[in-house]
Amino acid sequence: MVEQLLLALKVAFVVLLYLFVWRVIRVASKDVAVGQESVVLTPVRAKPKPARRPATLVVSQSPQIPAGTRITLDRELVAGRGDGAAIQLGADGYASQRHARFLHGEDNDLVEDLGSTNGTFVNGEQLAGGHLLKQGDVITIGQTQLSYEAGR
Repeated sequence: MVEQLLLALKVAFVVLLYLFVWRVIRVASKDVAVGQESVVLTPVRAKPKPARRPATLVVSQSPQIPAGTRITLDRELVAGRGDGAAIQLGADGYASQRHARFLHGEDNDLVEDLGSTNGTFVNGEQLAGGHLLKQGDVITIGQTQLSYEAGR
């Protein structure tokens, strides 16, 4: 009697297993018949953000650049004594060849020290990596001080 019950359970299990496999194949074949057009979505284009006006670096004091000089921060600018520097500080004996880099971003501007000997300071604090600039920040590179004016 127990053997017959076990045999009936085995047969029922095999029948259920075949029904399950048949159902999976049937659903998969319907998906193939429908095609993928129903799944493809039209890409939505994000509205372009209005371009942010470039910020300005205003020279407060420098042994080389006249005070009040305005430097537009609309691209990457390197400050230092080297020939390739966009902000030339050749007369500043405390500035390195490639001292600091200013980066213009979509939302924010950034200054980072490039491993200079004497460091780059923002509002009196030495940088350890990059720093997001805010309106009125004072950046010190050697004997040169620059004030940051955000673009509006």
